[in-house]
Amino acid sequence: MTRVVLFGAPIAVVASLLFNSGGDGELPTSSPATKASVTASAQADPFASADEEDRRALNARVAEMPPGLAEPKMREVAWKLLASAEGSTLDWRSQYGTIEDTDDGTGYNAGLVGFCSSTHDMLAFVESFTDDHPDSPLAPFVPALRKVDGSPSHEGLDPGFTAAWKQSAEDPAFRTAQDQVRLKQYFEPAVHLAKLDGLGTLGQYMYFDAMVLQGPGSEEDSFYGIRRAALAEADTVAEGGDETAYLDAFLDAARTVMKAKKNQQDTSRLDTAQRVFLEDGNLALELPLTWQMYGETFRIPA
Repeated sequence: MTRVVLFGAPIAVVASLLFNSGGDGELPTSSPATKASVTASAQADPFASADEEDRRALNARVAEMPPGLAEPKMREVAWKLLASAEGSTLDWRSQYGTIEDTDDGTGYNAGLVGFCSSTHDMLAFVESFTDDHPDSPLAPFVPALRKVDGSPSHEGLDPGFTAAWKQSAEDPAFRTAQDQVRLKQYFEPAVHLAKLDGLGTLGQYMYFDAMVLQGPGSEEDSFYGIRRAALAEADTVAEGGDETAYLDAFLDAARTVMKAKKNQQDTSRLDTAQRVFLEDGNLALELPLTWQMYGETFRIPA
């Protein structure tokens, strides 16, 4: 899976700073101020240019919304849905220590959100973690990660790196660090933006999954590029559009991006999971859920 910079990524950091109030829920479609804010910034990252006053107003609005996907039970559903796509399992806690090279050109792929040794995010994560935990088994591999960044090479990582990652995953601090990346740099920015776009729980999950898979970048093949492509085809609920039509356009745009990448040809996470929920009219992502991922059936009971 391709990834972009996590720690230090400008867009991710801006979104995290904007949405640190902890509020959750769905966007009231009748709000002119919010609609204007969303519409004015529809073709770009809508938060990067927000000034302090706008930031406070958006945070206050989100804080008044129902929790949606951020409700504890639904957050657990999100973790399970993501784990089924990233690791073919519902046991997301088993994913902290996973690490492999699937020969897709991204080098080693590891952890909850698929940190990749070739796409800088693994390096950024390990550098940040080892700065705070210099005795980590991963610390000796930071120079090698710097050298292979941008390539699928294992030079300097073999032997030993995979064992060091798995050993690190036994450390609660390492697991917590992964939790924080998933929450602060992917989940909260995606869910809050979905709410401001007027989307329900399913749409909030679609945004989260796309941000994890493609990264929180503004390029055409990153999350904000996918959102721009969807906006070119349909209005968000906040703009007066139909939610199902907009989400259909978003899935089409996300699928186009996946098919354009040689390491993302299997679009099960969209075709036999998210699209199924949408066609069933389950915009609230109500339980029970049943879906297929890579030919295997998964179920979350009510």
